Amino acid sequence: MAQKIALVFGGSRGIGAATVAALVADGFEVAFTYVANPPKDIAAGTRAYKVDICNPAEVEQVFADVARDFGAAPTSVIANAGINVPPGPIAQFDPDNFRKLVEVNIVGAFNILQQAARNVADGGTIIATTTSMVRVAVPGGGAYTASKGAVECLIRSMSKELAGRGIRVNAVAPGPVDTDLFRAGKDEAAVSRSAGMSPFNRVGQPEEVAAVIAFLASDKASWVHGQIVQPNGGMV
Repeated sequence: MAQKIALVFGGSRGIGAATVAALVADGFEVAFTYVANPPKDIAAGTRAYKVDICNPAEVEQVFADVARDFGAAPTSVIANAGINVPPGPIAQFDPDNFRKLVEVNIVGAFNILQQAARNVADGGTIIATTTSMVRVAVPGGGAYTASKGAVECLIRSMSKELAGRGIRVNAVAPGPVDTDLFRAGKDEAAVSRSAGMSPFNRVGQPEEVAAVIAFLASDKASWVHGQIVQPNGGMV
């Protein structure tokens, strides 16, 4: 594809912001979304759009806006937007918090992926971020993990559905990554416990995950399809 256009949902901070930077470095023109506060510094070759992923009309509209502003449909869509809530055992988990996870991480992701399937250019890529915790059980993490496991099910089905158009569909499932979302509600002891899940005894950096996403969006990953790739520092 001569023109490479990426649309990153949840691209204003953390893994999303690192992904925007990695894609720009790889020659993409990049559109990205934010929820409330527009980023202060927007890099050349990028545009920011305010989108509530729980509103299907807003998700649909941003695809139209990107096609108008960049002159073509996106060639890569990254479904990175999501939330976390305070962890807790299933027996004590706040039902309202579980509904929030479902609404954003499942329904919101569905809205993104549905419009991506309809609008991404033939021969393009769709990539979702999930979590390695889908395969590594963590006490207190069941509700969040369940919301991301649902996204992996969507991704795997889409990989079968869109192959006829040459669209590669994958997910990236990091282990603990040092972002604001990861650190919310954690003290240093909790961060250390997360670091101990890797034999390298550290948590990942956003740029390390973004590099994997950028690889999957590139032609170098032309034979990678329907996969859940886990950049998690050996958390097995």
